[in-house]
Amino acid sequence: MHYEAEILRTLFLCKRFPQQRDLIERPYGRFHYLPTLLAGMGHEVHVVLCSHANLPQLECTRDGVHWFSHDLRTQGLRGFLAGIRRQATTFRPDWVVGCSDAWYGPLASYLAARCGARLAIDAYDNYEAYMPWNLPLHWFWRRSIHTADLVTAAGPQLAARLDRHRRGRTPTLTVSMAADPAFAPLDPATARSALKLPPDAPLIGYSGGWAANRGTDVLLDAFRLLRKQCPDAHLVLTGKPPARVLAEPGVLVLGYLPDGQLPTALSALDVACVITADTSFGRYSYPAKLCEAMACNVAVVATATEPVRWMLHDDARHLVPIGDARKIAERILGLLNHGRVVYSGRQTWEDSARLFDAALRAVRT
Repeated sequence: MHYEAEILRTLFLCKRFPQQRDLIERPYGRFHYLPTLLAGMGHEVHVVLCSHANLPQLECTRDGVHWFSHDLRTQGLRGFLAGIRRQATTFRPDWVVGCSDAWYGPLASYLAARCGARLAIDAYDNYEAYMPWNLPLHWFWRRSIHTADLVTAAGPQLAARLDRHRRGRTPTLTVSMAADPAFAPLDPATARSALKLPPDAPLIGYSGGWAANRGTDVLLDAFRLLRKQCPDAHLVLTGKPPARVLAEPGVLVLGYLPDGQLPTALSALDVACVITADTSFGRYSYPAKLCEAMACNVAVVATATEPVRWMLHDDARHLVPIGDARKIAERILGLLNHGRVVYSGRQTWEDSARLFDAALRAVRT
């Protein structure tokens, strides 16, 4: 193992488009900040990104990290595996870290075995909820969790679930989600002006996908109740909500905003809503949107799944029962005149990277 002067050679294996964002063109989240902050601590870090979009191979250096991209459809399965295996054996990492979805547990295990590296698995969601029908993949995922030298998860509920497959091995470590550095408080009046939003009306916001299995329809019911007591309130949405939402009086849609405008959209709000559901996905979801709203000091109303309660330190001012439109409306109304909120105990990517670094160093025997 290459522990010379406490410098670790670490190879991250990740899909190139997690959450529909290209990590080459739009770096963000744990997929970017864990590797780059480790590199900032002096480690040698490579990131191998994988896609299946007919993309050419790519190599670049950014933020102290060497980035490589391989594409399954361009290279074919044999060429793809040979390419990432060659990347690993040339680099000779101390650690191979699989992250971003269930495929990258077995794939990281395959690489670690072939280059004599330790294996780490990082999970930010319950990946088994994505494709519940894919039982062979679930088996390989669970096996990689069991055999890994280190497993990290975005929160304690997910960590406890993964520990079912550890069977007496080192417990899963919590490495929290965080907001990217661009998310910081901005002047609300300036933010509203920049996005051409009403300067004085109460603005309630939601950002993210609108789907029945996420429980988002309850937000529309809550907004209707809110408008009965606060007729000038507006619901500000990003993305492309369905037609029934667009037709609702008081709904304002900003569409798909450039990444740089997302902190502006949050800072324009009086209250940001975070809606999750009691599903196999929602019970282990640690919403990045919640981290981002907290970083912008915006008051939040969030459905009280166990992960969200943990993220908000059980602060009752911001929590509502799952699926309860009336409680959501009441909580929004109570926070409209509250002003900005400074959240205690909020984690940063630097905090998470230090935990991850310490965990990698600790596995030395």
